[in-house]
Amino acid sequence: MRFSQLFGRTLREDPAEAEIISHRLLQRAGFIKPLASGIYTQMPLGWRVSKKIMDIFRREMDALGCQEMAMPVLNPAEIWQQTGRWDNVGPALVKWKDRNQRDMALAMTHEETLTDILKTELESYKQLPILVYHIQTKVRDEPRPRAGLIRVREFIMKDAYSVHADQADIDRFYPDMVQAYRNIYATCDLTVVEVEADSGMMGGSDSHEFMVLSDSGEDTVFISSDGAYAANAERAVFDKGTPLSEELGQLEEVYTPNCKTIAQVADYLGVPQTRTVKAVFYIAENETQDFLFVVIRGDLPVNEVKLSNVLGGLRFRPASEAEIEAVGAVPGYATPIGLKRDLGSGRKLIVIADDSAVHFPNLVSGANKLEYHFKNTNAGRDYQPDIVADIALARDGDKCLGSEATLQLRRGIEVGHCFKLGKRYSEPMGVTFLDENGKATVPIMGSYGIGVGRLMAAIVEQHHDPQGIIWPESVAPFDVHLVSLAKNREDEIGQQAEAIYQTLQAAGVEVLYDDRKESPGVKFADADLIGIPWRVTVSSRSLQNGGVEVKRRSEAKAEVVPLDGFMEYMEL
Repeated sequence: MRFSQLFGRTLREDPAEAEIISHRLLQRAGFIKPLASGIYTQMPLGWRVSKKIMDIFRREMDALGCQEMAMPVLNPAEIWQQTGRWDNVGPALVKWKDRNQRDMALAMTHEETLTDILKTELESYKQLPILVYHIQTKVRDEPRPRAGLIRVREFIMKDAYSVHADQADIDRFYPDMVQAYRNIYATCDLTVVEVEADSGMMGGSDSHEFMVLSDSGEDTVFISSDGAYAANAERAVFDKGTPLSEELGQLEEVYTPNCKTIAQVADYLGVPQTRTVKAVFYIAENETQDFLFVVIRGDLPVNEVKLSNVLGGLRFRPASEAEIEAVGAVPGYATPIGLKRDLGSGRKLIVIADDSAVHFPNLVSGANKLEYHFKNTNAGRDYQPDIVADIALARDGDKCLGSEATLQLRRGIEVGHCFKLGKRYSEPMGVTFLDENGKATVPIMGSYGIGVGRLMAAIVEQHHDPQGIIWPESVAPFDVHLVSLAKNREDEIGQQAEAIYQTLQAAGVEVLYDDRKESPGVKFADADLIGIPWRVTVSSRSLQNGGVEVKRRSEAKAEVVPLDGFMEYMEL
């Protein structure tokens, strides 16, 4: 490709809207161009990188025995309604009506589509496991698109799916897919951290995220100081301490003037915050608008993702003071002790307690009375939680479970996610197969996603310097950036550069030939910005020294290499 014919141009200044390094460099170097918020065109340079990334995906998926297919972006509403995601996903799912007023969706992922296919294609256990993948456009109406290709509204993703006869078979296959993902990242020269993850809207049991650690990342990751444990913030567990062994004290109401916060109560009563319990309130976004009364030890914050998972993916919102008072609780001084659970008209008050509020005895809580608290409250004796679970949010420095290591908070960019879906989609959509005994059985499924654009951005986040991008050879748009410093194409320099260009092309080397009438400074700046692994410069000085100047993008030093040996030098 001649640079003079390349569609797209480099920019001298950072785009005003660019927030992170990859956004700035990919846009400045002409790899992407914004159309609207969270919507980008991949220009020829960017598309060349994307195609190489997709080729890496295909190699790894094919090696696993996965078959490539193509599923549609346009989906009828019925398949999403069958799994409940039509209503549960929220506004991120783009919904519309076709000309016949039929409800439709733009697929943000393809679990429903594949499961619908299985209803007619899967008959016998002899067909299992089924391993398929496709590389397809996805649409998500992100509320806050940001950071270039990191969070967008339209993107290309490789999503693979596996279908199994039983849990044992997916447990056998899952590590193979995880290893394939490791191979992808290694080929792209990316350093990733594997973390335990929340399954979110995808559902299912186990899931693992692959994170590129970066200060620009939007995800919170906890990594233990000994490196033995890693999880995202939605999933991380930690040591909450050993419960004290003591007799249960008598419930006692005490006067606590002007003490509405945990810190104020603890200071006034002379107890650590670990000996207090606090209440947090939500309204369930279900048909009955149930009141969620969350009880957690006073020193711990609530993890709303864990809370939602405990409630089966239920969505909720914070309760207002008026709503709190309406159930008989007093904001700032609340306790579930003595509150009615049946609120009438089928509405319930549901008490969800973090295990810290149940396992630790004799805690201070509100008394549902202004400026009064209870001492020695004990779950199980003074009130009965409906649900007890770990719903606490981990924090930097928390102690790890089962070791002396501590959790260290890091920022990360998610570049892949593997899910064990279980029967989350196959069961509600009525998919069965006949097992060895002729019995109708619901299959187990897995889902494995990795975004093309986000992976491209993550590579740039890890591979750049102040001058621009430094592409790994596996995904670089071209192998060689040939720079001619000829004043015109007919002089000796121009003729020699043209000959080298033809030689490289004939040898199957992908080359970007800068034949523009620009100054050396502009050409070298663009070469550094674009980041092709090798730069070959033809100049009067290099020819006088018997060859061409060869420089690896990742290194500062250039060398003059004889004309008949530069390809061997670069091992091309």
